[in-house]
Amino acid sequence: MVVIIKIILAILIFSFIIIFHELGHFLFAKKCDVKVNEFTLGLGPTLVSWGKGETKYCIKLLPFGGSCVMEGEDEESDSDRAFSSKSLWQRFQIVFGGPLFNFILAYILSVVYIASIGVNDTTITDVIVGYAADEAGMQAGDEIISLGGYRVHFYSEISLYTFLHSEDESIDVVYERDGQRHKATIIPKYSEESGRKLIGITKTNEFVKVSPLRVLEYAAYEIKSQIYMTISSIKLLFVGQISVNDVSGPVGVVSAISTVYDESVTSGIFYVFINLTSIAILLSANLGVMNLIPFPALDGGRIFLIIIEAIRGKKMKPEIENGINLVGFALLMLLMIVVMYNDILKLI
Repeated sequence: MVVIIKIILAILIFSFIIIFHELGHFLFAKKCDVKVNEFTLGLGPTLVSWGKGETKYCIKLLPFGGSCVMEGEDEESDSDRAFSSKSLWQRFQIVFGGPLFNFILAYILSVVYIASIGVNDTTITDVIVGYAADEAGMQAGDEIISLGGYRVHFYSEISLYTFLHSEDESIDVVYERDGQRHKATIIPKYSEESGRKLIGITKTNEFVKVSPLRVLEYAAYEIKSQIYMTISSIKLLFVGQISVNDVSGPVGVVSAISTVYDESVTSGIFYVFINLTSIAILLSANLGVMNLIPFPALDGGRIFLIIIEAIRGKKMKPEIENGINLVGFALLMLLMIVVMYNDILKLI
């Protein structure tokens, strides 16, 4: 029964994020007077479908994707309400609407998250003797402002930044003490005990409530942090510092949600809600960034083709554009299969 609950929670989180993404495309299509033929949640065979107005709504077997199928999007159409007949700016709005709504959803969830538990800021609780922070003269009570020029607002960002940079890479740190700002250059050291790189600072896991205006501000910082993490991870993937085996897909995310549920449920429903909200923020912001990658079949690929069209001053032949997107979609499906296979191996 517990396993079923966890699977249902995972499906609900996935579905909510996907629907919100496709809703962005849908609403901008309506705004630009483009006919939406089908609004779909999931992939594969159709389980349920119904019609309302000019749009057919479908729920499909695999809850790992969705679509907003517009007139003239992947086929030729003479209709003045076809996607292909609209201006560059209108098509850009429609395509960008999906990722935009992911960022909006992530922001809304961040407001709920921060308003509920507060903020764990970057004020140091203590320094570890023999590590870089101690050697640089940093002390308990110092507030870290930036690392390598990257402005930090949450303690989790410090750990993230350290993880994303090589062990022998020096980091310029700006910190504040008694209202005065100081600078130091430190090099993280690998700790055998913790199994990760450390700069040698500690922080109690204490969250402090902030005012409503500060909640809105910190929610924006949270989105910035999630976007930075996703882009940095993609960069590490391309330069070979992490491999496809380190990437998680739907199965891996379900496993993560299951783990979070197990660790939170003993503390009460509130903590289950808070921790699952945190995962939803990550997934929504991640989906927004990933969809903006200029790869065929992704929203970023379509935006790239719109930019090329604007530069050339004429449209690409539909059969060429559709062929590019078809190849891109096939490659994405292949990647999804590889990632899901690796996720399953990790569970065995």
